[in-house]
Amino acid sequence: MDLKEMEAIVEGLLFAAGDPVPLAKIAEILGLDKATAKRILDNMSIRIRNSSRGILIREINGSYQICTRPEHHEYISKLAEPRQKQALSQAAFETLAIIAYNQPVTRARIEMIRGVNSDSSIATLLERNLIKEAGRLDSPGRPVLYETTEEFLRCFGFRSIKDLPMLELDRMEAGDGHEETVNDPGTGTQQDGAES
Repeated sequence: MDLKEMEAIVEGLLFAAGDPVPLAKIAEILGLDKATAKRILDNMSIRIRNSSRGILIREINGSYQICTRPEHHEYISKLAEPRQKQALSQAAFETLAIIAYNQPVTRARIEMIRGVNSDSSIATLLERNLIKEAGRLDSPGRPVLYETTEEFLRCFGFRSIKDLPMLELDRMEAGDGHEETVNDPGTGTQQDGAES
């Protein structure tokens, strides 16, 4: 099988699946090792991204998916019946950010950071499949741990959790440069960063 045929098969697989397909599954179907399959997918992704096509191939946590270009959302949304989903509240966004940057994290830790009850926000995020239960903490009461989902990565355009932007640092004038400090969400204490 030549490269063009493999790429056509991969495109068909991703189109038919709809959901992200793990790299290992694609490699298995093509009879290739994962490194070769990844090279093919990454090359296809770059070529498609640089073309004027209306689709992209995105990597999400080691899986691949065909999706439409975000800049065409306005037009594509007219095709589907409008959903009456409300936007996330400020409280839900805060809770989601805390989970994303501290995962896996307990409800108690989330509420300690926010300073308020977060039951409603957590329920909303679970309902929207942006977070999930990730097991239980091995401590008294065995509290539930929460982490973000692949749907979170897809919605916010991240390949993996490592792609989250760095937290904004507070800058303080210090001598001839700036000293960066950030409050540790767990202790509330300041940690010094390098001078910039």
